[in-house]
Amino acid sequence: MRSLNVKYICSLFVLCLVSFSSVKAQDLLDEANDLFNEKKYAEAIPYFEKIYGAHSSDPTVNLQYGVSLLNTKQDLSKTVELFQKVDKKKQPEVHLYLGDVYAALYRFSDAEKEYSQYATVKRRDKAALSVVEDRRKDMEVVKRFVNRTENIQIIDSIVVDKSDLLSAYKLSPGGGSLKYFDEVFDANVKVNSTVYFNEKGSRIYFGQPMESFYSLYSMDKLIDGYGNEKELDKNKFGLSGNVNYVFVMTDGVTTYFSAEDEKGMGGYDLYVTRYNMNNDSYLTPERLNMPFNSPFNDYLMVIDEEKGVGWFATDRYQQEGKVCVYTFIPNKEVSMIESEDETYLANRARISSIKDTWLAEVDYSQLKVRANKVVVSENTPNYDFEFVINDRITYYFYNDFKNAKAKNLYSSAREKKAELAKVENELNEQRNAYATVSGGNKSVMSSEILRLEKLQEQLEKEVSDLEINARNAEIESLNK
Repeated sequence: MRSLNVKYICSLFVLCLVSFSSVKAQDLLDEANDLFNEKKYAEAIPYFEKIYGAHSSDPTVNLQYGVSLLNTKQDLSKTVELFQKVDKKKQPEVHLYLGDVYAALYRFSDAEKEYSQYATVKRRDKAALSVVEDRRKDMEVVKRFVNRTENIQIIDSIVVDKSDLLSAYKLSPGGGSLKYFDEVFDANVKVNSTVYFNEKGSRIYFGQPMESFYSLYSMDKLIDGYGNEKELDKNKFGLSGNVNYVFVMTDGVTTYFSAEDEKGMGGYDLYVTRYNMNNDSYLTPERLNMPFNSPFNDYLMVIDEEKGVGWFATDRYQQEGKVCVYTFIPNKEVSMIESEDETYLANRARISSIKDTWLAEVDYSQLKVRANKVVVSENTPNYDFEFVINDRITYYFYNDFKNAKAKNLYSSAREKKAELAKVENELNEQRNAYATVSGGNKSVMSSEILRLEKLQEQLEKEVSDLEINARNAEIESLNK
């Protein structure tokens, strides 16, 4: 009798456990369904993941789970699997969804088949036909970009939290440094941007929200902190959306940034422009090719000339809040992949395999070590400048000055030195280019070289005069 009681109790416990599990599973299903109906797709995905094993044959679950993944651009291969389990006769929209998935995977032939089937089913629905036609136009744009995929060698990739983005950028001291906007500036709201400091820390570049858009700005190092805030281009380089995530090469001219534009691939795209010192403006920016860009968000292109590597970030095919940072070898000249194989081009554009980008004779393991090495330069001084006052006294910080006038004069001298460096850099470029031009272009370039030489001479004199006056003012103050 006692044995029967034990069996009864055990059976009752199991029954209660099964009933509890069923209730819990139903609660999860209801929660997933509610979030889906509210179009909170990213929040719904974890619930679908938990219940899918028990509902993998449920067409509604497959449809909702697939749509959630599609709208968040997560695990598109899984999305294809889910949609293929749905009866397309009962749910013809699945043709449209599958077309969107294939287009995002650059499987254009497969996408066109699905769009065609959807158009056939909806042939009397003008609104639906308009939708599919828009999809085809968008796909053609992406297809053109895929056909112009750049041949680059990718060393490595790492997925990090977007909030920890800069941990993947191991920039050499000679290339400057990067910080999060909120580390440098006080802001009332979260600002999703980074600040680039040039090698000497004499200038910073950053994106910040102004009115309804992010725009790019620079500031100069002054005696106390940074000032002279200046917008790089008041027209946002002719682009229609946010302009953000700026990086400037050591030449002080070549500038990379990310921007949203109605004519772009989608989300943030990477661009490059060059600063024109002659009229203090920037040239029309060029959008980078695939695989740097994609229909997703691609941003923060950084190139380390000392290491010979570069990095860029993207949220393509990533979970919400995650980004993938790729390390690559910058090309000296742009070189396109030449292939008639649509699948091969698509895979290279998507970076479906890093090893597909490698050359047989290159040791990428060593390059990976070099790229990830944190370099601390032994030659980097632990002071701001070196200014000789007399045979016994040398100043290294602005706080060393005793005379305010002397301090201001020397600050002006350093600003002029920065201008002089830019002019000298431009002058060298003009002289190097002079040998490659002919005819009337030589005359134009010759005049420009003469102008820069005069400006160089003028700035050198101004720097010398300011330093002499600063030194004399400080010595006079010290002698009192």
